[in-house]
Amino acid sequence: MIPLQIPSPSSGGFFLGPVEIRYYAICVLVGIFVAAWLSRRRFVQRGGDADRFDTIALIMVVVGIIGARLYHVITDYQLYFGPGRNPWQAFNIRSGGLGIWGGVMLGGLAAWALARRYRFSFGALADAIAPGLLFAQCIGRLGNWFNQELFGRPTDAPWALYVDPQFRPDGYETVATYHPAFLYEMTWTGLGGFLLLWAERRFKLGRGKLFTCYVIWYTFGRFFIEGLRIDPVNYVGGWRLNSYVSLIGFIGAIVLLVWQLRRHPGYQLWPFGFPAPQGGLVPARPR
Repeated sequence: MIPLQIPSPSSGGFFLGPVEIRYYAICVLVGIFVAAWLSRRRFVQRGGDADRFDTIALIMVVVGIIGARLYHVITDYQLYFGPGRNPWQAFNIRSGGLGIWGGVMLGGLAAWALARRYRFSFGALADAIAPGLLFAQCIGRLGNWFNQELFGRPTDAPWALYVDPQFRPDGYETVATYHPAFLYEMTWTGLGGFLLLWAERRFKLGRGKLFTCYVIWYTFGRFFIEGLRIDPVNYVGGWRLNSYVSLIGFIGAIVLLVWQLRRHPGYQLWPFGFPAPQGGLVPARPR
């Protein structure tokens, strides 16, 4: 065995009486809590009402989880439908299977509708939650380690991930160590969260531009990480489906950011309420 390799977890959960608690679910919930806490704080700093954000966050989390699960089931339908498959497993999210793309898209749609309902800027709301999303993704990816899933190609690097035989894909039964794709994405998203917080102040990003930077950062890293993964998914023209989604999202976000920089420079002046709270960000004067 390689001395520095990442070991496989001893178990994927534990029991409280007859109920199994999955570590994957705990990681997802902790990530949601951290994102909600940070986003709430940023929302209030910009003049927003804390109770109103709690309502928004609850709706976005529920809708986002539904969207994430739907995306996974639709794009990996062969895991749940067909000969020998149990369609009811499509409702079992404790064992993994959440597609971030679906969560962001459906959760974003809910945020847009709520922003219209409460009559404030959707871009400002998206900016408030963008860094928290990356931190939530960072923490949530740890759950993939507990499930021994979403790892990359075989490698003998010192940081290789050891995978138990029962979790190895078909054709790799004799290969013990793989690229820890979950760790690469954890590092990328965690670094991205701090980078967004810094860039917001350094470059006076606002009016939806910070969220666009979130999309650029995540899709750029995900494209290369996706190319490492060997878990069974649907391919189109030799590429994994999520590789196309990453590339399209990255290009679209670059075009959108250029448009935003030209059309809407600077911050919005306390978009959620007045007066500006003490200790909040100092907005750039709109041009």
